Amino acid sequence: MSGLDLKSSNPDDYSRPREDEEVLNLEQDWTKEEEAKAKRKLDFIIMPLLTLGFFCLQLDRGNIANALTDNFFKDVNITQDQFNVGQQMLSLGIVLFEIPSNMILYRVGPGKWLTLQLFLFGTVSTFQAFQNSYDSFIASRFLLGVTESGFIPGGLWTLSTWYTRKETAKRVMFFYFGNQFGQASSKLLAYGILHMRGVGDRPGWFWLFVLMGAFTCFSGCILGLFLPDSFKRPRSTFLPNVSFFTERELHILQNRVLLDDPMKGKKKKRIGSAAFKKAFSNWRLWVHFLITLSNNGPQRAFDTYSPSIVRDFGFAALTSNALASVGLFLQIPVSFSFSWVSDRYNKRGETVMGGLSMHLLGYVFNRIFTEINSRGVRYFGVVWTQTFGTFSHPLNIAWMSLACTDSEERALAMAMVIMGANIAGIYGAQIFREDDKPRYRRGFSIDIAIVTFGLALAVVRFLDDLRRRRRNGGQLVVETASEDNNSNDDIKAARVSDVQAPPVIVGGDFKPVTSNLVR
Repeated sequence: MSGLDLKSSNPDDYSRPREDEEVLNLEQDWTKEEEAKAKRKLDFIIMPLLTLGFFCLQLDRGNIANALTDNFFKDVNITQDQFNVGQQMLSLGIVLFEIPSNMILYRVGPGKWLTLQLFLFGTVSTFQAFQNSYDSFIASRFLLGVTESGFIPGGLWTLSTWYTRKETAKRVMFFYFGNQFGQASSKLLAYGILHMRGVGDRPGWFWLFVLMGAFTCFSGCILGLFLPDSFKRPRSTFLPNVSFFTERELHILQNRVLLDDPMKGKKKKRIGSAAFKKAFSNWRLWVHFLITLSNNGPQRAFDTYSPSIVRDFGFAALTSNALASVGLFLQIPVSFSFSWVSDRYNKRGETVMGGLSMHLLGYVFNRIFTEINSRGVRYFGVVWTQTFGTFSHPLNIAWMSLACTDSEERALAMAMVIMGANIAGIYGAQIFREDDKPRYRRGFSIDIAIVTFGLALAVVRFLDDLRRRRRNGGQLVVETASEDNNSNDDIKAARVSDVQAPPVIVGGDFKPVTSNLVR
């Protein structure tokens, strides 16, 4: 990589570690049965908690869409276009504070910070019940975005520190099921809660915000009691003297992660300018950024207005919330199927293109069905779009990780794509406007154009991967850079399992290691 003879036994031939590094020798001194037992215990602790947090985030972010069917515009005295501005403020708050939030998480640890975030955005969500004007609406949406910022990449970072690269890919998929289940459940729960209109002389949406916000705060207590911080601090925030793992289990869990990827043991004080230059000059990462931008803008807009669109078909106002959940529940097994194919057969590009194609077809259906008066046919278009609208985003993240050459570049790529998803919410909030309702002919036409652009970019990336595989004998080539100069001179043909690393954020609580399994 830099002309170094890896077979040399002379220690003077090797560069000294930097000040923030220490070299250790590790070896596997446990059985497969011990590892399986420790990993199973880790799964039962980490995965339900992080998925619960994502579930709550989606409940609090999406319950505003359900409030629209309960005379929210009239009660708060705002118009649809003003509502769209509020949705833009939510995404703006996330974009502006995404990086600061992750800097705090990096310093204080996920156990404390993710727990605090649930309390913060749960509290803001609860107090949305008291908004009564355009100003209070704008302020509450912006504050909700600020408090939610960083939770998703924070959850991904936490997964990457506890699991090996291959294991993390599947658990990222499970993590995103919390988002999908939250999308579906929020609309079904709203059907029941909104019937509370008149209780305490309050509108139904008042109780929607109060109950869902209170549930999020309660879930924050659950994370505070049971979410361990890290290998260095394997205890929860509220129970600092209770360890959920034995010393033997921690030894196995930590060392297997470091043997899989010694770079996870390197806690750097900062990411250097060379890493930024390398990441931001990688055109493939920008393609994935634009794919996310193209998929998520229309999807976020459609998810916001789907209950209102269904209501305008002629269904009862509150019934439309329940009907708008059907496609989102169908999305869960469909998403699992696409993710399984992507992971099992390494069909990253194919599954992204397939998902985008089905998403695009949904908007084509909706645009055609605007000219049809059958509410059953038009409702089919809504269900189809919801079923195929979301999961291309996590699939695109998994595909993007293959374009990264090291953990620094992967960390920056993750920041790019997550910010892209939230920037998409800024422009997506203006797709469905008041002068275009109730059929939204212009809105669906815009959706078709945007998703078509994203699909074209996915095809370009797929052809690029195909070209590289053919050029290198059927293997996907990973360009690896030396630690010192980040050059791209060295080329390594890697096995698929070697390059399937999911998003890994730089940092951790370990000291860097060199595995004695690598000779």
